[in-house]
Order: sequence, then C-alpha cells, then structure tokens
Amino acid sequence: MNFPLPSPAWPPVARPRRLRKSPWIRSLVAQHHLHPSDLIWPLFIREGNGIREAVGSMPGVERLSIDILVEQAAEAHAFGLPAVAIFPVTPANLKNPEGLEALNPENLACRAIRALKQALPTLGIICDVALDPYTSHGQDGLVRNGQVENDATVEVLCKQAVTQAMAGCDVIAPSDMMDGRVGSIRKALDLAGFDQVAILSYSAKYASAFYGPFRDAVGSAANLGSGDKKTYQMDPANGDEALREVALDLAEGADMVMVKPGMPYLDIISRVKQAFSVPTFAYQVSGEYAMILAAAQNGWLDHDKAMLESLLAFKRAGADGILTYFAPKAARLLAGL
Repeated sequence: MNFPLPSPAWPPVARPRRLRKSPWIRSLVAQHHLHPSDLIWPLFIREGNGIREAVGSMPGVERLSIDILVEQAAEAHAFGLPAVAIFPVTPANLKNPEGLEALNPENLACRAIRALKQALPTLGIICDVALDPYTSHGQDGLVRNGQVENDATVEVLCKQAVTQAMAGCDVIAPSDMMDGRVGSIRKALDLAGFDQVAILSYSAKYASAFYGPFRDAVGSAANLGSGDKKTYQMDPANGDEALREVALDLAEGADMVMVKPGMPYLDIISRVKQAFSVPTFAYQVSGEYAMILAAAQNGWLDHDKAMLESLLAFKRAGADGILTYFAPKAARLLAGL
C-alpha cells in the first residue's frame, strides 16, 4: 500500500503542545485565572436561631438563620470571598399583594445586614431589590389589572433600596427588570445621603427555566403558581436586546451590570464586556448548580473539576465576578484546602 508523503511543512515549525507539556508552563501562559476574590456567595436566610434547613432541589445549599449566616459568612470570608448576596425567605404571614414587608427596617434582610456588618465589617454585602420574596402573588412588582405595573413598582423599589442602605448594605442589586428603575434608585439613594452605595444592576435577566430551585429556596414558587415573568424579564431568544438594556442601565447610573443566568448566556456576557468594558458579573443560577450536583452525585461528572471549569468559563467570557452557590467550596479548593 502506498502512503502519501509528508507535506513540505513537515515537521511542523509551530508546536502549540510545547506550552502544554507541564503544569508550570500551562499556568504561566494561561490567559485567565480563577481566584476566591472573583466569587460572591448567594445565601438564603430565614427566621429563627441555630437553624440550617436544607433546600431539597439544591443539594448542599441551606436556608440559614441569622446567627448561622454570620458564622458561615465569616468562614467563607477567611477563605478570600469578598462579598455575599443575601436572599430572605419571608414568612407567609408577612407576604401581601403590595410586598410591604420589603419596606420594614426590621425585616429579615435588614436584620441580617446589620448582623453581618457588626461581625464582619470588611465583608461586602449585596442586597437584591425586587418584591418577589415579599408578594403573595410571587411577582417582582405590583400587580394592577392582571399586569405587573412598571412605574408604581419602581416607586416601591426606591423605598426598598433606601431601607436596605440604611441597614448598611454596600451594593444594591435591582433584579426586578422594571424599566427606568436604576435611575430612580440612584436618585433616591443620593437624596437619602447614600451616594457611596453602589448599584449592581441585573441588566440582562432572562425569563429562564433555570430559576426553579431558587424559587423553591425562597418560597416564591408556590405563590407564583402557573404564572410567569415573561412580560418584564428578557426573552431567551434575544441577544441584541441585552446590549440595549445594559446601555440604558449604565446611562441611568449603574456601577456594575449582571447577566443572568450564566452558562447558557456566555455569549451575552462576552458581548456585554466587549461592548462596554465595565465591571460585568454573571450569576451561576440555581438550575446550573443543581445540574452539576445531580450529575456528580450520579457519578457522571467529577464534581470539583466540572465546578471549577464552569467558573473559569465565566472568566474567559469576560465576567469580573461570579455569583455562585459553589463559592465556599471553590474557594477552599483554590486555596489548596
């Protein structure tokens, strides 16, 4: 049998494998590195004392009472995590159609903020601004005539943001997707004397199927029922619209922007970073977390390797920070612990 002769370019002059032959050189030439300081830990908080309540659809994730929250946050901060994002589980008896508990300076979120600030003054605290943890219908805003009313909702969100800032929140993170809310919140914070409180806007938040376990965790799934949020969250089919949303939020005063969910929208993260060159965050949401956990528990994936690879993908796409339920586990691994 006759075999073709090597081409004139043989042997190859360029051998990319030279830069892969050992761990030290792979690390030296790596374009992106993952560090604990890139990670933000979303935490679910509930009433009570000494409570750690498992979230069934998110193995390894728990609803924590404030005392346990402080303990867990302190441990994570010691591993290098710079900030936490807190999400309250509001008791059913405090929910109503207007979400009034969001404005209570003694609500669960505000008490958690104060406890964290007192115990861990160097830990950043990010607070979600939206009404879904507080409304009896599970929507992010006020419902009028069967529709989520934009402008009336924004008025309440401004009050919620100021309430959280008064408690000591460092970063206000509007996740509601109402039009014009960033500019209104910025003005409200400034007028209340909180001009140093930053805004991390959920600028490109999609109406995604990957939020299910989160809604279980905060107890809004049952309230929402068969409803959806497609009239205000983004259509997963659209990419250009995300750039418009980000541009509007930046013009209104957002300091940082977020893309949510994460891995199904790596293209959006990349486009946002390239287009605007501003601090860009990604949220590795509950469904993404649950998928990796489920596959690992079934022996289909190596948990630690898949976890770290998924987080590195966000960095490669252009994310400056990543909200992830893997944060404490990833931080320990990255620290060699």
